[in-house]
Amino acid sequence: QVQLVESGGGLVQAGGSLRLSCTASGRSLMDYHMGWFRQTPGKEREFVGDISRTGVSTYYADSVKGRFTISRDNAKNTSSLQMNGLKPEDTAVYYCAATPVIKPITIMTTTREYTYWGQGTQVTVSS
Repeated sequence: QVQLVESGGGLVQAGGSLRLSCTASGRSLMDYHMGWFRQTPGKEREFVGDISRTGVSTYYADSVKGRFTISRDNAKNTSSLQMNGLKPEDTAVYYCAATPVIKPITIMTTTREYTYWGQGTQVTVSS
């Protein structure tokens, strides 16, 4: 079992930055592919980006490409989502997710591919 806890959400003005963190416990994350998703009321959870087990490969949704950066530190069992140039449409609850994988590099963009989820952290961007 892996427990994930997100932190770092809050209220920020458009154009500002936030850094979200995801801390894992229970197992080492070095065997887990990790992803970040977001969700607004009445909508399905949306893929934001993911990162491979070793952190050498990342993939982003077009809506955040060039503004958001995902990283991970397996020694600290954490992943981070650095969000720059925030827009009001980025307002959502943000979730980190993890799933065990064998392949060192892969891309996983759907919620059903992930086994473990955090509880989410609210990000609100004011215009």
